[in-house]
Amino acid sequence: MRIGLLSDTHGYWGQEITDVVLTCDEIWHAGDLGGMDVLEQMESLRPVRAVYGNIDDHRVRAALPHDAIFQVNGADIFMTHIAGYPGTYNSHARHMINEHHPGVVICGHSHILKVMKDPRSGHLHMNPGAAGHHGFHVLRTMLIFTLQNGLVSDLSVVEFGRRGR
Repeated sequence: MRIGLLSDTHGYWGQEITDVVLTCDEIWHAGDLGGMDVLEQMESLRPVRAVYGNIDDHRVRAALPHDAIFQVNGADIFMTHIAGYPGTYNSHARHMINEHHPGVVICGHSHILKVMKDPRSGHLHMNPGAAGHHGFHVLRTMLIFTLQNGLVSDLSVVEFGRRGR
């Protein structure tokens, strides 16, 4: 299964994002969609798994969970918007990781693309950076990868160019 993972769109959805996610089986969004129109656009293209973020309004919060815990192709996934990083996870993320023992932890919020193994728990930590135009990031990014037999493979970073309109 091919996954398109993004975060922090902050209300922006462009054709360049559509072109990438159309190569995927599912779209995963790690929060700060920025409005229901982004969720509706994603849902019109592919099945969606998403969580709300700190900038999302009451409509997005009513439509999406704070955390998502699910299994896909043998991989146990924990997704939330604000988690931190291995070694510096916030208390909520640490609790969820300790309780559910996911193989993959996905978050957004920082606008910093980072993929790394957590040396303590062994899970893969993934933050796709920010795909939108608002924030302090320089490059707009997302991740695409394959999930098969519980493993992430064929991981690629997609760069959409510099932030700004």
